[in-house]
Amino acid sequence: MMEEILAILLAVAIAATLYYLMKKAMTLVINAVAGLITLWALNYFDVLSWFGAPDIQINLVTILICALAGLPGALVLVLLHLVGIAI
Repeated sequence: MMEEILAILLAVAIAATLYYLMKKAMTLVINAVAGLITLWALNYFDVLSWFGAPDIQINLVTILICALAGLPGALVLVLLHLVGIAI
């Protein structure tokens, strides 16, 4: 009887942990997609040329920064690019 109760409690704890992790993971995915779309839109509409800067190259490093940091990462990339620090 005690083993069954412990198994049920363990299953509920595992389910709650998975739910929490999936909820946080979905937030991170949405943020990463928003960062990548922002970077693509800035290049597509040639927004940086208004400030006299060329487009940001989309390469593996910029994709990783946007994927890991999301929208704040894209904004940091834009600010660094405007200052003259190319990544």
